[in-house]
Amino acid sequence: MVDQKPYDKIYPVSWEQLHRDCRALSWRLMERGPFRGIHAITRGGLVPAAILARELDIRHIDTICVSSYDWQERGEACLLGSRPEGDGDGWLLVDDLVDTGRTARMVREMLPKAHFATVYAKPEGRPLVDTFITEVSQDTWILFPWDAGAQFVPPIAKIKE
Repeated sequence: MVDQKPYDKIYPVSWEQLHRDCRALSWRLMERGPFRGIHAITRGGLVPAAILARELDIRHIDTICVSSYDWQERGEACLLGSRPEGDGDGWLLVDDLVDTGRTARMVREMLPKAHFATVYAKPEGRPLVDTFITEVSQDTWILFPWDAGAQFVPPIAKIKE
């Protein structure tokens, strides 16, 4: 079953802001490690996982391929690749954000002992992660730099005409 949930607000994140937020997350995670490796949740967790791997000096990165939604449309979380081995003990689980918690619940069940970190968190999913940097409201779409493109915007005075 797919439900529609409108997003009333958009929170644009630049490459520079994402990098700063990931570095801040790295500082928070330093006291939790060392970690055996990272499980990056694709696709959104790939870029944060790369930054965290560099900052935490982690060389072992695996992916967990999950699909649960895209712009304005949500469905059930679906594992697209192979299931990770073990219970996650000593591993860092990384995603760009936790939204409703559908993906987080699925991955938590697979790796219950992993330390789950996201850069951004929304209220519905926040209890499912161990560490995050920024909380945004549930009705906000986070516009990541890999989903956006620069384009001309007319001056406000021209829009009003």
